Amino acid sequence: MGVREFINEHYRHFNAGTVQRASESLLNMLNSGGKIFLTLAGAMSTAEIGRSLADMIRTGHVAAISCTGANLEEDVFNLVAHDHYVRVPNYEDLGPADEVALLNRHLNRVTDTCIPEEEAIRAIEAHVLALWEEASVNGTPALPHEFLYRLLLSGDLVDAYQADPANSWLLAAAEVNLPLFVPGWEDSTLGNIFAARCSEGRIQPEAVLGGVHYMTALMTFYRQAGCPLAFFQAGGGIAGDFPICVVPLLHQDLGETDVPLWSWFAQITDATASYGGYSGAPPNEKITWGKLGAHTPRFNIQSDASIVLPLMFGYVLDL
Repeated sequence: MGVREFINEHYRHFNAGTVQRASESLLNMLNSGGKIFLTLAGAMSTAEIGRSLADMIRTGHVAAISCTGANLEEDVFNLVAHDHYVRVPNYEDLGPADEVALLNRHLNRVTDTCIPEEEAIRAIEAHVLALWEEASVNGTPALPHEFLYRLLLSGDLVDAYQADPANSWLLAAAEVNLPLFVPGWEDSTLGNIFAARCSEGRIQPEAVLGGVHYMTALMTFYRQAGCPLAFFQAGGGIAGDFPICVVPLLHQDLGETDVPLWSWFAQITDATASYGGYSGAPPNEKITWGKLGAHTPRFNIQSDASIVLPLMFGYVLDL
């Protein structure tokens, strides 16, 4: 029994029923010529979402991705340092002293998985720093993801791969030059390192382009999309809030009222809308902001994206 048949058979009611209906609706949209605009918050790259997302990219189902700086870099970290990652299955039992012990071992914990600083972060820093310095000296600025695309496509890291490159979603994206949008990149590890090198005077801040450049690129992308776009949001925060605003921006701030709304919407989150407790509007509220229409298919899946997203990708790919 494949993933699609399993979900159709067993996911019938309550939150599981929403997963089934959203999966079937998304598949129908893709079969009708639509594509996915995916947003990745949280730590989906460290959760190895590339094991399913890379195939979604290679099969042409993904039109673009908006992600946090952490998700951008952590796919590359895993690619070159996978064997050095440390699993902490009993993470819920850790006390402050346990966390300090991990710190002293230079292990950066993400739930049950620790990213090794030396083997992952510092190894990539040296390569990216050279690209930043070149851009700074030559006056050839680029967006954050373009530096990592350039690094991956150069082949300089191939001998250092520890994870299967077939499971790297960023490598799959680089190979097809997938449009990527990384708002708030500065709060990522590499973003912090870039800011540190700027403060030392080694790099000019203008070497890496930022949020306004991403938004103007997103405007161009949306105008030229040429197909219905399914806004598929994993988690909340800036990865989703940033790109969904492009429609009211074009409509209300530029008067381009012929640009269509997002054609489909689903969000996977275990957060609930509450005062100060949720970043972003629930699906129905997005209608009032001119992001979705009254008849736009909308799904709000109350669950963990690391569980649901691979299932829905598996449904589409019929694994």
